[in-house]
Amino acid sequence: MTGSRIVSLAHHQPTRVLTNDDLAVMVDTSDEWIRSRVGIATRHIADADESVADMAASAAAKAVARAGADAADIDLVIVATCTAVDRMPSIAARVARHLEIPGAGVFDLNAACAGFSYALASADLAVRGGSSRTALVVGVDKMSDFLDWQDRSSCVIFGDGAGAAVVTAVDAARPGGIGPVVWGSQPQRGSAITLGTTGPAGPPALFRQDGHVVYRWAVTSLAPVAREACERAGIAPSELAAVVTHQANLRIIEAVTRQLGAAGALVARDVVDSGNTSAASVPLALSKLVERGEVPSGAPVLLLGFGAGLSYAAQVVGCP
Repeated sequence: MTGSRIVSLAHHQPTRVLTNDDLAVMVDTSDEWIRSRVGIATRHIADADESVADMAASAAAKAVARAGADAADIDLVIVATCTAVDRMPSIAARVARHLEIPGAGVFDLNAACAGFSYALASADLAVRGGSSRTALVVGVDKMSDFLDWQDRSSCVIFGDGAGAAVVTAVDAARPGGIGPVVWGSQPQRGSAITLGTTGPAGPPALFRQDGHVVYRWAVTSLAPVAREACERAGIAPSELAAVVTHQANLRIIEAVTRQLGAAGALVARDVVDSGNTSAASVPLALSKLVERGEVPSGAPVLLLGFGAGLSYAAQVVGCP
């Protein structure tokens, strides 16, 4: 039987860094106020001329190069994003064009901050089903295009960036593959996070969220999802080498991982330096851990994405 595994990771962040002190000049806030509530110190913000497609293509090109793959090897490109301003062609099609990938299946996926985990699961299922042999999966968002920079409850949270993974087919019996996904949603609470348009001819509407609703949902509902993903992968939380959740808020990350019971695992806290990068946050954080050599190759890592919808997805993967 066919399984799948991540063979490489890469990420891209804009060069501009916005500190908490920078934000304090723009809006009524302070470094202490931001750190105490969400744990963020800095975030990367893309320039006006750096698009979602640009960031996605940069991360994707590095991931393909690190995999030692040729463009012709890629037969599927999936991009998770909720901030593509231009609807067509898809960001996935633009990435394929930029990397000169010939003839691959291409599509975008919108599960907001859970997007990369949904896209990774989709690639895994495509490989297991025989529709793909080598897939390129990208999580990317440019949240800065949709922020009210006078609303301190939201503008301090987000950053821009992209993360990418190359997924290939392997023998299903080989350890270190992508485990079964546990995914779902609570759409009855979906209005807690919104990003839409004001009308057919109107400008883009700004990001809005009910932070209290999202926080309560995350700290009460996500640890059981994470435990189920471990169970389906045949691993105990105590055996995890690392836990990489969506980098939404340091308080949420620490509460969920504490409830999970993965005491010996390295917990990604990239939110401190990058802020919440939406669909990019999980691959970006994992890519940095791998780049720094903090997780051994093949070691089990729990990935947990969650966000608007209210959607979630979790799976255990082998570290590339």
